Amino acid sequence: MRPAALAALALVLAGCGASVAAPPQSKPGWQFAASMSQRRSYSAAAEVAGRIYVAGGMVGNTGRFLALTQRFDPARNTWTTLEPLPFPVRAASAAALGPRVYVTGGQTAAGITRRVEVYDVRSGHWSAGPPLPAARFNHSTVALGGAVYVLGGFDGSRERREVFAWHPGERAWRRVAPLPRPVHAFGAVAFHGELLAIGGRRGQRILREVWIYDPRTDRWRKGPTLPKPMELLGAAAAGDRIYAVWEHTYQVYDRRTGRWREGPSPRVPRHALATFAIGGRLYAVGGCVTPQLVDSQVVERLRL
Repeated sequence: MRPAALAALALVLAGCGASVAAPPQSKPGWQFAASMSQRRSYSAAAEVAGRIYVAGGMVGNTGRFLALTQRFDPARNTWTTLEPLPFPVRAASAAALGPRVYVTGGQTAAGITRRVEVYDVRSGHWSAGPPLPAARFNHSTVALGGAVYVLGGFDGSRERREVFAWHPGERAWRRVAPLPRPVHAFGAVAFHGELLAIGGRRGQRILREVWIYDPRTDRWRKGPTLPKPMELLGAAAAGDRIYAVWEHTYQVYDRRTGRWREGPSPRVPRHALATFAIGGRLYAVGGCVTPQLVDSQVVERLRL
């Protein structure tokens, strides 16, 4: 691999620096919500009943792995620290089914993992889920139609196309139709009964690609191309719209018009963040600040 490619990949895989700058004063548009107690990026995050659960991630110029798990309540604008993950992990991914959050794959001190950890919001405890068929990180995990899907990602040497699916009660993951092209560091959402894979990276290319998966036919088709390339983005969906946030870029897709439009830039430009649409607001959680490359505990919200 050429030096330029190695440098680009190192940014995507390794992450951020050791200190965080104070956020600027808020003004109309994006506003600051309660910050996390720990600055971090590359976390696994999911929503349950209007609350955001954030697990793992990394911090510092060493890329230190985190097991920290916290819950954000948008209605109260408060964070609560929960039982930590059984092991520290970064660049994992998460989705929720009912009262359970499924954290899949990621990087650990021992290497890339197949492990799946399940947090039950009722009991407040973690348990082991069925391991993935293959180790992955910088992948995406999405819940749709009572199933959990794990899409694409990186295996330590190259991007992957495989998509794994699992229904509660099944003993193992099964393979469904793979992504049309290998990709990692992308966003993914469930949207009107389908899955969308948005942007990402392939080699040295940051992508504008959008792919749509229909679980009824087990087929992929091309979706609405992004106006700008995006990787390590946060993506969320609500109603007829999809929201994608990456560094200075905020794009909104409207199903009624079939087009993307640009929205106001976040106050703190970040990648490797988590994004959620809850209660008529969009939340951008944590991430790695650009261009300083420092982890952030910042949470921003925008009225939709």
